[in-house]
Amino acid sequence: MTDFQRTRFCGDLDLSNDSGTTQTLCGWLQDTRNLGGIAFLQLRDHTGVVQLTLPKGKVGKENFKAWTSLSRESVISVTGEVKANQEAPGGIEVVPQEFQVLNESATPLPLGIIDKVEAELETRLTNRYLDLRKPEVAAYFRVRSAISAASHSSLRDQGFLEVQTPKIIASATEGGTGLFPVRYFEKEVYLAQSPQLYKQTLMSGGLDRVYEIGPAFRAEEHNTPRHLNEFISIDIEMSFADDEAVMEVMERVVAETIDALKRDRADELACLGHELPDIELPLPRLTYDECVELAKANGVDLEWGEDLSMEATRAIAKTQTGFYFITRWPLKLKPFYIQPAPDDEGNVNSEARDSLGFDFMYREVEMTSGGQRVHDPSLLETRIAAQGLDPADFEHYLAPFRFGMPPHAGWGLGLDRLTMVLTGADNVRECVLFPRDRHRVVP
Repeated sequence: MTDFQRTRFCGDLDLSNDSGTTQTLCGWLQDTRNLGGIAFLQLRDHTGVVQLTLPKGKVGKENFKAWTSLSRESVISVTGEVKANQEAPGGIEVVPQEFQVLNESATPLPLGIIDKVEAELETRLTNRYLDLRKPEVAAYFRVRSAISAASHSSLRDQGFLEVQTPKIIASATEGGTGLFPVRYFEKEVYLAQSPQLYKQTLMSGGLDRVYEIGPAFRAEEHNTPRHLNEFISIDIEMSFADDEAVMEVMERVVAETIDALKRDRADELACLGHELPDIELPLPRLTYDECVELAKANGVDLEWGEDLSMEATRAIAKTQTGFYFITRWPLKLKPFYIQPAPDDEGNVNSEARDSLGFDFMYREVEMTSGGQRVHDPSLLETRIAAQGLDPADFEHYLAPFRFGMPPHAGWGLGLDRLTMVLTGADNVRECVLFPRDRHRVVP
């Protein structure tokens, strides 16, 4: 055992068990207050802050001078007696007997930790290693971790098998633009924008219910508080299911995640000053047609068949208190793999035809989209061609459909955006350790 091996975390000290004992604490020197004959130092680790009390007469003049002149954010190890002190944070202080400087911090700090002045987000992201030392910033990632864990747990409880699909692909996964090209030996390939086509292929393989939580990449020139070019997606695919079945999976995942956060991350949410939204199942389902009428009733100029603008979704959100679904979108607004609604008359590619696609919303924020997929190979080829794509380019995708593809449905939900909503963050970059957008590729 090294001589700086901790015996307690700062936040775990308890007078009922530790008073009068000698403990070793490790962490960062947050602040120093030198009153001449006595000094008070704040030692911080990921669990909290404890006061180190340094009486000059007890620790000695040389130690007192050395320990009180140490720069803030230096890494130290302290061994000392735990005592009660009602004026100290948490009512506890430690009087050092041994004091080791493990790594002295340079000065000045490029980003303050306890300073009152707020730094710009760009400065914070550039110095993320310092930014994370702030409890209110670390709270985002403790909540994010709990969201990921709860999503895994809920999906496994619902009978889903975790899988991993390739992130290096030969062609567009959804037939769209926004792909990042990558040099791959002697040819050009792309970073996957979705596991969509792979998870559908797994339905033909008989795995029945699969999920993946992994990275996706979209080369879209967004510059908003909600979009990133690299993000983490929670994806599912489910055999013998329609759009309603996977919406039920979605709402259960979100409801169980909120329950888990209330149970396990109440302190972090309090640190962020955020109260979780209430959720009652089943969540509301609004059809696209109903949304068009709601938007028009609120003075938004919107014609049937147009995508819902931010102005329109804000108008719709006035009628909703939290999460809800928008269903039965026009077929022309959805990807080729979304199933046409069965109760519509006319050609499968009719401009006026509904689909079995849906969007999952939180107020005016689009969380994700999903729906029932086309499982008939002839219809799928027709839908691909109708969107101006060549079915021959999708042969690897189409092959499994010709040998027994069950009806299936699925969705993909951004972990980053879900964390943004459930923490009350104003910008998704708050909830991503090292975000990647149009301008930022470091650190």
